[in-house]
Parts: sequence; C-alpha cells; structure tokens
Amino acid sequence: MTELTLGKALGAGLRQAMRDDEKVVLLGEDIGKLGGVFRITDGLLDEFGASRVIDTPLAESGIVGTAVGLAFRGYRPVVEIQFDGFVYPAFDQIVAQVAKLHYRTQGRVKMPITIRIPWAGGIGAAEHHSESPEVYFVHTAGLRVIAVSNPEDAYRSLRQAIASDDPVIFFEPKRLYHHKGDVDLDAPLADAAPMGLARVVRSGTDATLIAYGAMVTTALQAAEAAEVEGISLEVIDLRSLSPVDYDTVAASVRKTGRVVVAHEASREAGVAAEVIASITEFCFEYLESAPLRVTGHDVPYPPAKLEKYHLPDLDRLLDAVDRVLDRPNSLTGADA
Repeated sequence: MTELTLGKALGAGLRQAMRDDEKVVLLGEDIGKLGGVFRITDGLLDEFGASRVIDTPLAESGIVGTAVGLAFRGYRPVVEIQFDGFVYPAFDQIVAQVAKLHYRTQGRVKMPITIRIPWAGGIGAAEHHSESPEVYFVHTAGLRVIAVSNPEDAYRSLRQAIASDDPVIFFEPKRLYHHKGDVDLDAPLADAAPMGLARVVRSGTDATLIAYGAMVTTALQAAEAAEVEGISLEVIDLRSLSPVDYDTVAASVRKTGRVVVAHEASREAGVAAEVIASITEFCFEYLESAPLRVTGHDVPYPPAKLEKYHLPDLDRLLDAVDRVLDRPNSLTGADA
C-alpha cells in the first residue's frame, strides 16, 4: 500500500492508464506545463509529451468536440474540465453527441471518453467554481456518472472509466484533493470492484445514510457521533450515480427500515429524490418511516463566506437521523 492524497491518486491513475494504452490522450486547459489547476496532471507532459498531454484553448465546447473526433478515430480521450461551473459551454456536445453516438449508430461508433470534473464546494472559491451539476448528466441516457470519495477509489475508478467503452462523467470532490489514504498501486485492475457498484463503508442496524463524493466523509462523521448515543448507522457510498446500484441500497434499507440521503446539490429534482423514489418502490413494505433528504438549498451557490450554511453538515445529518428514528427534540419538516 502507498499513502497518497486523492489528487495524487488521480494522477497515478492517469499515468498508469497512459502506460497501459498509447491511445489514451489528455486534453484540457493548463494541464501540460502547469500540471492543471489542482496539479492532477503534474509530470505527465514530461513523461508522455505534448502529443498526448494537450494544452487546449479556453473553450470547453471545442475541447469536448475534439474528444469526440478523437474517439471516432480510435483514441481514448480524457478531458479535464478545469472547474465544475465551466462544463456548461460543453453541455451540447456532451448530451447531443457523446451520450448519443453509440446508440445512434447502433453500436458501430464507440465513445470511450472520460470527462473529469473537479466538483462541488467547500474550498471558498469564487462564483462558478463550486457547482454541483451531476443531476443534469444523471438524467442524460447514454452516460455513466461516477463520483469518487477516497484515494483508492479515485485511482481504481479512473482507470476503469478510461478503459471502458462507455462515455463517463467523472466527478472529483475538490475539497478532498488533499485527503490522504492507502492506495494499492500494484493490484490488478481486474480485481477491483466494478465502478458501478455501491459500497457499504460502515455497517449499522438502525438507519441507512446514503451519500457520495465529499458527503461520504460527513456521513461517516455523523455515524461516529451517533454511536456515542447508542445509534448504529449504516453508511453507503453510492460511487456510481448512473447507473445506481440499487441491490446494495435495497439490501441495507431492508435491514434498517430507515434511510437518509445526502448530497451537496440543490434538493429539487436531485439525485436524492430519485434514490428515495426508487427505495420507496423497491422497499416500501420494509420502511419504518418516510425517507429524508439532506441537501444544499435551492439557491445559486452562495459566496464563499456563506457556503458553510449551504453545505449539509454534521448537525443537519444528525437531525434527519433523529427524525427518521422518531427521536424527541428533533426539528419538524420533511427534509433538511
């Protein structure tokens, strides 16, 4: 095992994918000499050269459009969108071309494109630098959507995404880039869990907390705090937002009978709403209380000094847990 930050694990995953397949090429703004804004691609230009680590103009539509052309010619392009809020100019290429060409051509054309997006809040960034646009892509048929939460998963899932023939939107929680964890750099990729599977990161019996990305860390903190009061919480890291591994989710909910789903994105029509709708469909007879959402508020992402009031925190998660357990002194209302 090697201890790496999540950012370094992603860089290691890119390096190994490029060593494994010479058709893997990187495109993005400042990813070459600078190594990217978050230094994820640091050192890759020196190792692989400017023909495979391509600094692009500041034009996300052009970057993804170029990736589509490369995929047509048999390459496996990996696109870096510098910040989450910059992906919108490329939205047309992603939903109209990347997501549809395989289906439209009855399988004759593959789109093995991985689109990396530093994502979500918690770093005190300026406007357009702390967005949570995942639900747009979850709603788009033809895309896989992955959200990692730890260095080991970042390393493995990124290599799996690049090796996949499916187009993958790959969300990286930027506030966890410096969080450290053990990564097995030598384990065969074939031995890793499929990137579409959810993971039970903490077992429990009283209620299920479902999260993804940086919110997995908050959910684990909530489980540790609840344990002091004798409450056993099971924590599930979704990992894949499209498709969702409902087998793992349903098995947990059938055991606990109570569920809270958390994410940073706004509540309205979010991932949590879809997950809860499916839980209600698959597990209705096992539910002991109505599932609850703990999410960001339905406002544009606030200025840096206010983001702590927007992001779901330990207290909001624990309050939702109190409500699904019908514990006294909990707040009223349907969602947090």
